[in-house]
Amino acid sequence: MKILLQKGLFVLFFIGPSVLFGQISIQRIFVENQINPQGIGTATPRFSWKLASNQRNVTQKAYSIQVKEGTKLVWNSGKVSSNQSIFVPYSGPKLKSNQKYQLAVQVWDNLGKPCVALKTEFATAFLQVTDWKAKWISSGIAADTVDGRIPHLNKSFVATKTVKLARLFITARGLYEASINGKRIGDAYLTPGWTSYNKHLQYQVYDLTAEIRKGANELDVLLGSGWFRTRIAWENNKNFYGTQTALLSQLEISYTDGSTETIVSDGSWRSGLSSILASEIYDGEKQDLRIKTAFVSPVVETKASYDVLRAQINEPIRKQEQVAVKQVLRTRSGKVILDFGQNIVGWVKFKAKGHSGQLVKFSHVEMLDKLGEPYFANLRSAKAQASYILSGQPEIIEPHFTFFGFRYVQVEGYDVVPEDFTGIALHSDMASSGSFETSNPLLNQLQSNIRWGQKGNFLDVPTDCPQRDERLGWTGDAEVFSRTAAFNFNVNQFFAKWLVDVKADQAPNGAVPFVIPDVLTRTSIGKENTQAGAAGWSDASIIIPYNVYTTYGDKQVLENQYESMKAYLNYVRGAAKNDLWNMGFQFADWLSYRVDDSKGMIGQKSAVTDNYLVAQCFFAYNTQLMIKTARILGKTEDYKEWERLLDRIKLQFQKEFMTANGRLISETQTAYILALQFDMIPGSLREASLARLVTNIESYKYHLTTGFLGTPFLNPVLTRFGRNDVAFKLLLQDTYPSWLYPIKAHGATTIWERWDSMKPDSTFQDPGMTSFNHYAYGAVGDWMYRTIGGIDTEEFDGAAYKESVIKPELGGGLSFAKTSLETPYGKISTDWRLDSGVFTLTVNVPVNTSASVILPDFGKNKRAMDGLEITGNRVRIGSGTYQFTIN
Repeated sequence: MKILLQKGLFVLFFIGPSVLFGQISIQRIFVENQINPQGIGTATPRFSWKLASNQRNVTQKAYSIQVKEGTKLVWNSGKVSSNQSIFVPYSGPKLKSNQKYQLAVQVWDNLGKPCVALKTEFATAFLQVTDWKAKWISSGIAADTVDGRIPHLNKSFVATKTVKLARLFITARGLYEASINGKRIGDAYLTPGWTSYNKHLQYQVYDLTAEIRKGANELDVLLGSGWFRTRIAWENNKNFYGTQTALLSQLEISYTDGSTETIVSDGSWRSGLSSILASEIYDGEKQDLRIKTAFVSPVVETKASYDVLRAQINEPIRKQEQVAVKQVLRTRSGKVILDFGQNIVGWVKFKAKGHSGQLVKFSHVEMLDKLGEPYFANLRSAKAQASYILSGQPEIIEPHFTFFGFRYVQVEGYDVVPEDFTGIALHSDMASSGSFETSNPLLNQLQSNIRWGQKGNFLDVPTDCPQRDERLGWTGDAEVFSRTAAFNFNVNQFFAKWLVDVKADQAPNGAVPFVIPDVLTRTSIGKENTQAGAAGWSDASIIIPYNVYTTYGDKQVLENQYESMKAYLNYVRGAAKNDLWNMGFQFADWLSYRVDDSKGMIGQKSAVTDNYLVAQCFFAYNTQLMIKTARILGKTEDYKEWERLLDRIKLQFQKEFMTANGRLISETQTAYILALQFDMIPGSLREASLARLVTNIESYKYHLTTGFLGTPFLNPVLTRFGRNDVAFKLLLQDTYPSWLYPIKAHGATTIWERWDSMKPDSTFQDPGMTSFNHYAYGAVGDWMYRTIGGIDTEEFDGAAYKESVIKPELGGGLSFAKTSLETPYGKISTDWRLDSGVFTLTVNVPVNTSASVILPDFGKNKRAMDGLEITGNRVRIGSGTYQFTIN
């Protein structure tokens, strides 16, 4: 097909022939958002599948699902006329505990053609508490204390027959690492992860069929303290969930002759002290590799709840990237420093070749100071060290029950050979879903920093930072970043799991703690939660479930969290007298610009926004989302009540915080951003408010001054109200304060906690709160993906990119942008280029979805080929690959 480009002419063409050919196919099947899961904890799972076709405009018109138990057909849906391909509920007889099933899915396309059925397998976990026969056991060894030796538990057993199937169900109050016959079980780390242990504890399921041998077998478990009882948060807060670690283990064996056997944790196990002398989240780990465990002590059966147990729903923590040493540095003071070139979270794998008794110590830091010395001060009281006493034999050494946030490692006691050291990045094993690349290398580095910040802090819970004596699941950080997070990685199950703890730790009055799991208060033992209920932080209980639904179409998350969401809104209503939230503690616009923050100031006026102006805006935001949620779930009375409430909230805002002509009591960027974002300002006054916002930005020489709550909405508001020119100037600003300043001035590889965690003169901000891996300000990513990349989803019926909006915005001197997102339906992508005044946009839309493409306002003369109709700059397309050109 030839394309004639003329000035002012719009041309659209398809990639590929214009005739239909090929056949629809199923690429992958998911059971409860997992591939071939070994232990789903529900008797009525949901099935999803992704489709592919080399045709355009392909949709699913019908599906058929079959579930078998061996050769027995358990459920046959029959041919169901429906285009639903995500979260299709199982509707057969309830599934059995500890059972493997075979699943087959077939679909028909809109031409009536069937695909070849795709098959997969899944297995259930324990579906009722009574399935547990195991006892909780502890080592009972005096040295097994929070700061002491790590116990090693052992069970010897004999398999006298040929094994057909063996499955291990295991968890701990603490952390565990299990092995069978000397081989590590699974590839997950820091299991069972961090939850509100006394209310919610996940267990894992492993298939050990290939590992159980006929005859003698040994099941070993190391039992670490982890988050359960080591020092957590501040004030030397130990033993938060309990004083004694404990193991729960149940091995279910089926033999080929039809018989079964169950090996459980009980008093028959033995224990000993391991080679791990100490292991703690903040301080690190000490090992003496000369020690071999002797299992000489009996274990102790202990009491702990079974009711809180739940099969794991989120991806476990696994090893991810391996990072080589970039350079070896020697400081003026003689210290030897490994520079890995990237701020990562995890540990160093060490190929040891020393002599017996040799002590080697690693100290982990994020930064070097201006003299090139390692900067320890921002770790506060965390030691962040790994120490090893070598055995004298060549061996590969790693920690077990700790992790570090670092780029640099100070090595003591060892002659460094760079090849002996590898940085191992750890994070929850979320599938990478989004990519974003532009013609600007600094923006590409910013995107890399956003992703690395998410990886390092999405370690089973969304932590604020991974290095100092904190590493807590701060709700505010997670809330502002949640939509950005959902682009870069599939966080559906990650957040679904964390939200269980949000609900579990919520106070009886509906207040939501500032960190989840809640270790800042003692709500678990009956005290009233006083560290809860702040705008922008506790609101995570409403904002994140809604964002999960919008991104993934997972209505179950809204259903599960609805009462929690409603309880929090009611808490805010109680705190807001006469619908005005003007009392109580607020973080407000945390870490916004202050004139004394740094040398090289861009203005003599601090950007301090009234705490309660911020709170009232988020009161409205929460109410808006609850209206939408109630509509989705069919809660008619609720959403009608909240529509009336929203009107009153806005009216109170206008009375309390705004003059008659629209001037706000706080003349800050954040004040106008939030007021415009949530429609707090009457329509007739919005243009003037926007002008005040732009004037403010200009007064700071196109630098942002926003904190945690204003930053995510800064560029979206400017785009919404037609000032992309200002939004791009802010994005591309590279002096303090800005997104690019840390990259341009200091080579940052992750997002910082403060705009000037390192100041322009290379000194540091307050070491009491200066993190160099703190993802909140990376929330600008959401704007980049939706605006520069141009990929967004309709809400409600179009959620999960069932109905996409493709609307790339040009600016900032960018000549190209490539963006892709693996949605629940498949990959959607945009690739636009601007060359010599010619704009070209290539779009790919997944099968069983459609999109509205809104083109930049270039030429006036437009025509469409292959029968597509264009209204203004808008064109509606189905699945397939398309290309648009304007000149």
